[in-house]
Amino acid sequence: QVQLVESGGGLVQAGGSLRLSCAASGSIFSIGVMGWYRQAPGKQRELVAAIVSGGITNYADSVKGRFTISRDNAKKMVYLRMNSLKPEDTAVYYCNVYILAKGYWGQGNQVTVSS
Repeated sequence: QVQLVESGGGLVQAGGSLRLSCAASGSIFSIGVMGWYRQAPGKQRELVAAIVSGGITNYADSVKGRFTISRDNAKKMVYLRMNSLKPEDTAVYYCNVYILAKGYWGQGNQVTVSS
């Protein structure tokens, strides 16, 4: 079975940085798109960033210029570097991996940005 394990969340002051990591394990032969979503209290889950195996990326307008998504195909990992964090970035962040027409989710990783 596929399992995604996230790490790197926590509490940070506004203007600070965090790096989220997500590691995929299990019977995986290939991975399609990988990405990060987030969900704040009272809001719907939204796409933050995505990256395909070839390196093409897509970002939500709210994080462009501040966040960077990357992946290591050999290690089956995806990362999210978050700079210049704002209180509005506070949310639970979820890793998402698409494998053989099915999406898999990490357990969620709390990011709290204090003002």
